[in-house]
Amino acid sequence: MSQRINFVLVLFILFSAVLIYRLFYLQILQGEFYLALAKGQRTSFQEIKGDRGKIFFEDKEGNLYPAAINKDITYVYICPKEIEEKATSVPQNGTSASQVEKTAEFLSEKLAIEKKEIIDLINRDSLFELIDNNVGEKIAEEIKSQKLKGVYLGQRKSRFYPFETMASKILGFVDADSDGNYGIEGYYNEVLRGQEGFSEEERGMGGKIIFFNSESFKTSEAGIDLVSTIDYNIQYQAEKILGKTIEQTESESGLIVVLNPQNGEIKALANSPNFNPNLYFQEEMKIFQNDVVQKIFEPGSVFKPFTMAAGLDLGKVKPDTKYTDNGVLKFKGGVIYNYSNRTYGEQTMTNVLEKSINTGAVFVEQAIGEKNFIDYIKKYGFEELTSVDLVGEVFSKNKNLETGRDINLATAAFGQGVELTPIQLLQGFSALVNGGTIWKPHIVKKVINQNNEEKTIEPELRKSDVIKKETSEKLVEMLVSVVENGFGKKARVNGHYIGGKTGTAQVPWTALGIEKAGYSDKTVQSFIGFFPAYKPQFLIMVKLDNPNTKTAEYSAIPAFHELAEYIINYYQIAPEY
Repeated sequence: MSQRINFVLVLFILFSAVLIYRLFYLQILQGEFYLALAKGQRTSFQEIKGDRGKIFFEDKEGNLYPAAINKDITYVYICPKEIEEKATSVPQNGTSASQVEKTAEFLSEKLAIEKKEIIDLINRDSLFELIDNNVGEKIAEEIKSQKLKGVYLGQRKSRFYPFETMASKILGFVDADSDGNYGIEGYYNEVLRGQEGFSEEERGMGGKIIFFNSESFKTSEAGIDLVSTIDYNIQYQAEKILGKTIEQTESESGLIVVLNPQNGEIKALANSPNFNPNLYFQEEMKIFQNDVVQKIFEPGSVFKPFTMAAGLDLGKVKPDTKYTDNGVLKFKGGVIYNYSNRTYGEQTMTNVLEKSINTGAVFVEQAIGEKNFIDYIKKYGFEELTSVDLVGEVFSKNKNLETGRDINLATAAFGQGVELTPIQLLQGFSALVNGGTIWKPHIVKKVINQNNEEKTIEPELRKSDVIKKETSEKLVEMLVSVVENGFGKKARVNGHYIGGKTGTAQVPWTALGIEKAGYSDKTVQSFIGFFPAYKPQFLIMVKLDNPNTKTAEYSAIPAFHELAEYIINYYQIAPEY
């Protein structure tokens, strides 16, 4: 008997020793490991995004208009594990409704979602199921008042664009990953997005948060606010006029850009078609392209002032230099005609711009020579990026001009066979009318940090000697004459001197995606005008793709006139005569 007791006692002692050793091993030797493991199962670090910086437009008084802001969005979600009385189908007539069915019925009615879909989500074995990603304030209050078990409301920050389609290609959009795409959002993404932080959360049974560490593991920082050069009122009018013009002329697309030639500030940039950045996910990618910086085109006769400026600058021609137009020029590889096969006879260089004579532009190009012509194209910045602060800018090297073929250089003299973007054209035109300087085009003028401290982004002077000051003055006089006496008459604004040039260019087949030599019947019609002519503050480009009119005189110029008249009144520019 005593032997049995001793045996049991020995077993007990051995078992106790093993148990004590195991507890010692787990709690003392491996204690920190298992403590960390347990904490890891209960604790998580929640990512906290700093508020994205806002984007503002201005008006002439400096008042700010929020164009891109952050908005609290309420969403509805459920915790299926907390909802009792699981059901697998919608109840038949005559049966009592379970909690699942009552919950699904209510949410279905309020959120316009099929009841069956909600029941399927409730019956999942999970802690979180999203029901609706965005609900209004009134519906959110109704859901909250019901105090439905397992039904919760959450909030998230979302990018919001109050102007909807207006200025969409200036702004771009923010995607589901909080990254900026296109426009200002894309170009300044790193500045706008701010810095992310992390907070500590501890969860108990069922995944509920039982502890929240208010001291973040890493503090988040809000992004920088940006103030754009865009004038809200000019942008609004430009888009309104563009939309009306495209409808009236049945154009396929179009754009209007307003630039200050004295410092490169873009005051308006209107594109059509547009999109709603709040609903960017509903669009095809091609709609996001900003044609002002992302599409090259052959400009046509709006290019003639560049050829003329080179001739004036080199002293090869003067405004009153005469030549005789015979209506046609023959080259190896092609023949050049004037518009509508017209013949003008003896004409001055000023007449060449007034009447937009193709052979006159070729006369100037031949006077200055191939090398000089190509050198000036480079000086104007036509073979490089403008570096405007918008995403995706492109440019053409125009290598066809360096082949030495006379026909290529001749057609380039009046804007066919040379490729530019609208922003390149405007940057170069600024130098023609402002005394010969090129300012970098820009669309952001000021930044505001988290402490509400403002910093102005100074304009960047890129070239100061593109053409001589005297050349610019002569060319301005000639371009004023285009409006006073030539094809630009419809651009006149009573009491004000306006300068400008029309352009009607044929569209090459290759630009339409068709591998075929030559040009289609489609046209690009444009007008670039400036005022006050002798110290221009506004340079406006109107470009229409394949309107139903024959020339820009009847499509682009009326749009320019309407916008110019608005700006003159808006800025209260005093009459000059």
